[in-house]
Amino acid sequence: MAGVITASEPSWIAPFTGLSPHCFGKLMTVVRRVVSDEPRRGRPWSLPLADRVLLVTAYWRTNLTLRQLAPLFGVSKSAADRIIDHLGPKLALQPRKRFARGTVLIVDGTLVPTRDHAVAEPSKNYRYSTNHQVVIDADTRLVVVVGRPLPGNRNDCRAWAKSGAKDAVGKTMTIADGGYPGTGLVMPHRRAKGQGYLPDWKQEHNRSHKRVRARVEHVFARMKSWKILRDCRLKGDGVHHAMLGIARLHNLALAG
Repeated sequence: MAGVITASEPSWIAPFTGLSPHCFGKLMTVVRRVVSDEPRRGRPWSLPLADRVLLVTAYWRTNLTLRQLAPLFGVSKSAADRIIDHLGPKLALQPRKRFARGTVLIVDGTLVPTRDHAVAEPSKNYRYSTNHQVVIDADTRLVVVVGRPLPGNRNDCRAWAKSGAKDAVGKTMTIADGGYPGTGLVMPHRRAKGQGYLPDWKQEHNRSHKRVRARVEHVFARMKSWKILRDCRLKGDGVHHAMLGIARLHNLALAG
C-alpha cells in the first residue's frame, strides 16, 4: 500500500515535524550516525529511514492514533508501533555534560498528562500526569537537560533531586521559581515572618528574576506545540523518550 506522506516531498516536513527541511536534514545526519552502528538482522524495514523518522516526529507533532497515522505512511498499525519504539529513543536529546564558565541555567517543572497510570499520578491539573524537570540555557534558550519523569504529585523541590536534573547540572548557577526552597538554587526574595513588605532593592531583584525565568515558560509553550505532550498515550519510558526527542526538535528549530 502506497503512503500519502513521505520525506522525499519537502512540503510534508514542516507540518509534521515542526522543522524546516534544512533542520530535518540535520536531524537525519544525527540519526544516520546512530543507526549505522546497529547490527542488521531480521526483515528489512518497509519504509526508508527518512520516512521512519518522519513518522515518529509526525506522531509526536499531531498525536494521532496509530490507526490514523499508519495508513498515511502506507504501513500497518503494528509496523508504525515498532518504528516508534525503535527510533523514538534514538532521537533523544543527550544531556550536556559540561557548561562554560559563567553559564546561567533556568529550571522548572512541567506536567505531561499521561495515560499510563503506572508512571503517573493525579496532579494539580486534575489529570494523571508526570512531572518533568527541564533545564535551559538562559542565554540561548536551548534545552540542556531533561530529568527522568516522576509522578505528577511530586513537588518540584523533590523532583529536582530525584529526576537526575540536579546531578546533571552540578554547581552551575541555576535560576528557579519559589517552589525550590532548600535546594541552593537562585530563587525570588520572600518576606520574612512578620515582615510587612520587601525593600525596594529586593522587589527590583524579583522583577528582574521574573523576566529572566519566564524564558523557560516560553520553551514549554513551544515544546507543547508537539501535541503528544498534551495527552501522552505511550507506556513506560515512552513519555520520557518523547520528551527528550521533542527537546532535540525544539533545539534544532530554535537554532535554525
